[in-house]
Amino acid sequence: MSPKPCRSPCTWRSSPTSRPRSPSPSSCWRSRAPCCSRSDRSRCARCPGGIVLRASIVRNRPGFRLEAELAVDRASTLVVVGENGAGKTTLLRVLAGLESADAGEIVLDEQVYGSGSARPMVPAWQRNVGYVGQDAALFPHLTAFENVAFGLRAQGLRGRWIRTRVGEALDRLTVAGLAKRRPHELSGGERQRVALARALVLEPALLLLDEPLSGLDVQTQRTTRGVLRHVLAEARCATIYVTHAASEAVMFGDRIAVLEAGQVTQQGTRDDLLRHPRTPYVADLMGVNLYRGTLAYRDFAGLAEVQTTEATLSVVDPGGDEDVFVLVIPREVTLFLERPEGSALNTFYGPIAELTPEPPFGERVRVAVDSTPPIVAEVTRHAVETMGLKPGQPVFASFKASGVFTYR
Repeated sequence: MSPKPCRSPCTWRSSPTSRPRSPSPSSCWRSRAPCCSRSDRSRCARCPGGIVLRASIVRNRPGFRLEAELAVDRASTLVVVGENGAGKTTLLRVLAGLESADAGEIVLDEQVYGSGSARPMVPAWQRNVGYVGQDAALFPHLTAFENVAFGLRAQGLRGRWIRTRVGEALDRLTVAGLAKRRPHELSGGERQRVALARALVLEPALLLLDEPLSGLDVQTQRTTRGVLRHVLAEARCATIYVTHAASEAVMFGDRIAVLEAGQVTQQGTRDDLLRHPRTPYVADLMGVNLYRGTLAYRDFAGLAEVQTTEATLSVVDPGGDEDVFVLVIPREVTLFLERPEGSALNTFYGPIAELTPEPPFGERVRVAVDSTPPIVAEVTRHAVETMGLKPGQPVFASFKASGVFTYR
């Protein structure tokens, strides 16, 4: 059962309005031991030292199986990215205690919250977890202030401690001026920020965000994204942020976990995934071309050939005789209207399938070529206009062996 908070705020707060009048350290909400002077700081959500989430989850449904192993440090954000139906929301619901796992274990702040059938599941209300879904799920009959205060009242706080902490939370999310409004009087972005304030005011050890920007229009997304980025950068809890958008994964994630059909296929930093994608989906997510093949031939000039299922690629000899991944950055690919002459050893031919500005309304354009194998190039908008590139137009896509990265 989650410990109740003390009635005096902890000294970690930067706001002078929330510091205790006495010079002695206040009691930590987790244990009533002096905050920031505990022998085992890893058990305190606010003291330096770090909370670590370790989760190994198996969840079975008809025709679907979720298997995920995750680890998140305190004050860091893990972004779980995947397509619709990959199991992202199921993962969050199991972590939050809204669904039970069939096997595995969840350890947060050194407390075991569930381990499948081997141990009774700890219900959601007993977990030190904040959850914000795609729908803000605010109480319609309560004001924004009362929505945020709801959890604190349930924990037994009263009076000025409620006013101070709720006021701070609303101010942090830039909705302090909307405290007296009810949900139907708020915009979608404002409701989402109030929901986030409601989760953060309880100072959870783990914050779960289920695609918090997905239901917002483009302008509101832009505003809310900036606020959310600032809040997560200052948060002292571990955060798991679920999305299907690569841009959000890169923007918010200290680390990224890729979920494909219920399986975590790769985890790492943005650079890890960008430089060494392990699946076609990860490569597509990071915007690079990925091929897999076997080293078939090498010459004395330091070059080698990799045989894939669709083509032979010339690369700088990586050594060894094993299967390799071949990574081609789109900016290394040059497009021609006629077969090129020169040093580039890799040339594909096919019609243009799609042109996509990168970023939207930006100066560069991603050009998908339906060649064998398919390839994506990134060129300037000026090149698109000069060459008259358009869907259906046949082009040659060429890149040098030195512009290829190979790894195992």
